[in-house]
Amino acid sequence: MKGVKLSVFLNTIKSDEEEESKAGEATTAIKELGQTEVPEVSERIFCLPIIGQIEGHQILPAQSKTTKYEHIIPQLLAVEQNPKTEGILVILNTAGGDVEAGLAIAEMITSLSKPSVSLVLGGGHSIGIPIAVSCTKSLIAPTGTMTVHPIRYTGLVINGHQQFDYLRKMQERIDQFIYSHSKISKERLEQLMFQTGELAQDIGTILIGEEAVKAGLIQAVGGVQEAFNELNSLIGSS
Repeated sequence: MKGVKLSVFLNTIKSDEEEESKAGEATTAIKELGQTEVPEVSERIFCLPIIGQIEGHQILPAQSKTTKYEHIIPQLLAVEQNPKTEGILVILNTAGGDVEAGLAIAEMITSLSKPSVSLVLGGGHSIGIPIAVSCTKSLIAPTGTMTVHPIRYTGLVINGHQQFDYLRKMQERIDQFIYSHSKISKERLEQLMFQTGELAQDIGTILIGEEAVKAGLIQAVGGVQEAFNELNSLIGSS
C-alpha cells in the first residue's frame, strides 16, 4: 500500500510539473509571439504577419509594436522545409525599421521555392517596401499606403567619408532589390525617393493604393479575398 501511495504521489508531482511547464511555455509564447501556442507550419497556406516596426540588431522600446526578425527567419525556414505547406501569405502593416533585418527577410522570401503573395494593409513603409515586392505577387489595399524615402541616419553627425560610403552602398542595395523585384524603374524610384514637398521637413513620396500600382511598386489593388485567390492560383499552376 505504501508503494502504491508513493507511486500516486510521484505521478501527481510529475503531472503538476508538466502543467507548470505547459503554463510556462504558453506565457513565453504570449510574450514573444502574442499567441497561446507557438505556431507550427502545418497549414497548406501559411500566413506571416509583419506588424509594427521591424526589430533587428537593437531592441526597440517596450512600448513599440515590433516584429522581430529572429522570429521570422525560423518560420520561413519551416515553410520551405515542410512539404505540407504549399504557399505563403505575407500580411504587411509596418512603419519600417532595421534596414538589414528587413532586407534579410525580403531576401529569404524571394528565395523560397514556394509561391508567395504579399498584402499591404494600413502601411508598408520604408524597408517594408522590399518585403512587399519580394513575393511572387504583391497587392495593396485601396487605402493602404507606402512611403518611399532614402535611408535616414539617426545620429547627430555623419563623421567622415566612410559613413557616407556605407549609407550610399546600403541605399544601392535596397534600390537594386526593389527595382529588380517590381516593375518600377530605377529612375522613377529615385524620383519618388528624393521628391520634396510631400513630406514635411523631409524628402520622399507617400503612395496610396492605386498610386503604388501605377508607380510599378505593387502589382494590383486588392484585399484578403484577392490575395487568397492569387495564392491559390499560383499554387495550382506550380
